[in-house]
Amino acid sequence: MIFKNLYQYRELLKTNVKKEIRGKYKGSFLGVLWSFLNPLLMVLVYALVFSVILKQDIPNYVIFLIVGVIPWNFFTTVIMQGTNCIWINGGIIKKVYFPREILPVSVVLAGLVNFLISCVIIFIFVLFSGMGFSIHLIWLPLIAILQTLFSLGLLFILSAVDVYVRDVEYLMNFLISLLFYATPIVYTVDLFPESVRWILYLNPMTHFIDAYRSIFYYQTAPSLMSILYISLFAVFFLVFGYMIFRKLEKGFAEEV
Repeated sequence: MIFKNLYQYRELLKTNVKKEIRGKYKGSFLGVLWSFLNPLLMVLVYALVFSVILKQDIPNYVIFLIVGVIPWNFFTTVIMQGTNCIWINGGIIKKVYFPREILPVSVVLAGLVNFLISCVIIFIFVLFSGMGFSIHLIWLPLIAILQTLFSLGLLFILSAVDVYVRDVEYLMNFLISLLFYATPIVYTVDLFPESVRWILYLNPMTHFIDAYRSIFYYQTAPSLMSILYISLFAVFFLVFGYMIFRKLEKGFAEEV
């Protein structure tokens, strides 16, 4: 059903994705260059705090950070911008019929495009650091697709529930901040005793970050268990999230 709707309204989907990409930096002097500058500025701050002040002893720490920060930005941008995507398009929803799932899908696809643009930063830093690339880079498309599906499934739920419970948007601001420190972005899982590491690995984003680091930083194949774990999570959230979305969308026009 979802694929049929997206195909039938593919022109609207393309238009919405372009609007999401352009709208994010509308009125900005640097425009799309912020896709590069935002993660670079974040990495600069974290590198200063954790490698200089807190003495985090990780080789090539800037590369380590970049490979974690850019996928994390992809996830948080999608969630933060997409949670209220149904609500803010309430005027259109009341006037015109179109598959409502186009709105969260557009946000996620725009996020994916920005993520792929930002990946240029990873390639540049890895190349000029002398680390080079390995054959394991072929895993990148699969990992990016799985993260896209996982984010979309989660956004289906959040955007639909946000229509009825406006606090969801504000709650996510807090939870995303909390989740950042529960994900090994600025540190390695080795920082914790083995007895508690399993808690970190309950977090799907830990597996995604580990997978990206495997192919870029450690230059090895990602753990097959991690790939299986995030594959199951992505499929589950996509199916379950779409079911929730379809159930709740019947009242969108009345609520917005």
